[in-house]
Amino acid sequence: MFLRDDHGFGQTGGTAAISFGRAIVPVAELSTLDKLRAAAMRIDWVPDLGSRIGSLDWWRGAATCAALCATAYAFAPPLDNPILAAVPAPLTGTARDDARAQTIAPLAWGADTGHHMASNDLVVPLTEAPERPFEERTATIGHGDSLSGVLQRAGLSTRDAQDAVALIAGAVPLSDLTPGKQLPMTLGRRPNKTVARPLETLSVRARFDLELTLKRVGEGLVLSRQVIAIDNTPLRIQGLVGSSLYRSARAAGIPAKVVETYIRAINSKFAISQIGAGDRYDFVIDRQRAATGETQIGNLLFAGLDHGQKKTQLVQWNDGTWYEASGQAERQGTFTMPVSMARVTSSFGMRFHPLLGFSRMHKGIDIGTPWGTPIHAPADGTIIYAGRSGGYGNFIKMAHGGNIVTCYGHLSRFATRSGQRVARGEIIGYSGNSGLSTGPHLHWEVIRNGLAVNPRGFSFSSIATLSGEQLRAFKAKVATLLAVKPGA
Repeated sequence: MFLRDDHGFGQTGGTAAISFGRAIVPVAELSTLDKLRAAAMRIDWVPDLGSRIGSLDWWRGAATCAALCATAYAFAPPLDNPILAAVPAPLTGTARDDARAQTIAPLAWGADTGHHMASNDLVVPLTEAPERPFEERTATIGHGDSLSGVLQRAGLSTRDAQDAVALIAGAVPLSDLTPGKQLPMTLGRRPNKTVARPLETLSVRARFDLELTLKRVGEGLVLSRQVIAIDNTPLRIQGLVGSSLYRSARAAGIPAKVVETYIRAINSKFAISQIGAGDRYDFVIDRQRAATGETQIGNLLFAGLDHGQKKTQLVQWNDGTWYEASGQAERQGTFTMPVSMARVTSSFGMRFHPLLGFSRMHKGIDIGTPWGTPIHAPADGTIIYAGRSGGYGNFIKMAHGGNIVTCYGHLSRFATRSGQRVARGEIIGYSGNSGLSTGPHLHWEVIRNGLAVNPRGFSFSSIATLSGEQLRAFKAKVATLLAVKPGA
């Protein structure tokens, strides 16, 4: 079957039909109605009125829309002849009360639903809700807050806040009121809403062993103190190391920071990897228990480890060093470079001196630095000498304990003096070009047991031993900690 337009039928040059030797089929003429129907189908009666505004298609669409609106209006019912609905008879008596109880009341009437919730005619709306006679509030001290500001934000008047701050400051330093501390209070009745409520009571836990209470007596506030009994018995926890020392200790309830301190202390004696699963740990932790039930966990006081034939018992002394029960402590460490962004220009060992013109031992290293660069102490120590010293120019000599001494030459000026105690990283002087020097730099020496050693990568260890009164006090502390019963 062929369509009317297939193979060029109805078109000029229909040679394809002749090549097949077939007769040309005449096409029937369309009637007038069919032509009108086909023309109507090609017309877009509902074009988009938002595009091509003003074109012929747009006007045709606007006419179609107007015709549809006119048709809808013509067939609409008349507006001047409304349909009346039947009005129900009004409810009276019990039926009215029951129906009213089941309705949804408007917001102005309480917006309540239910059998006993909707208001009746006896309810009189109030013009203003009455205030509570007392209010319980809790204020919290934040970082950077002042006590007066916290109280005024809680609703106190300026006078009450100032009086409360003055009473509390007379009992304890205000710095003891750390951020996060809560202040429960009770505010009383006020004559009108234009003034602040008066403070009736205020409680503050000033310290772990002290609670302060403010109460209104007459027109003023009175402070009372309540001393809380504290039990300072340390907490001792022992257990099996198992597969993990850290996990075992944390499972026993020991805080993470205490466990980390214990591991660092034990690691100063031997490697943690040497601890076996059958070893037993021993913690003694500072603890305070208040009579009111609160508990505070402090620092680690004793670190013990029972690993077979040997026991490790370490106690932290006043200087923060972990000493063995015998009173000895081994200190290990390394020196940091005394100047930042250091560049070594001359190494340790034999060298040809650029000014003297012959080879000799270079007892330290030269670090090239700009003039006036700060020089930092590589470790804690005491300044033995700060002054001129021959070819070294301005010279500093510092002792670090354990027969270890460091020297610094060719300085421009000093930041310390002889006999001064300095900490690691503290500035002791400034680099320069004094003495026998070809340019601004720092000459740094490290002397151990009277012999010069290479400062680069230098590590040291020393034995500190307590003696005299300190040793007796230390032994007493060890005995007290070992006497604590586990779990007490």
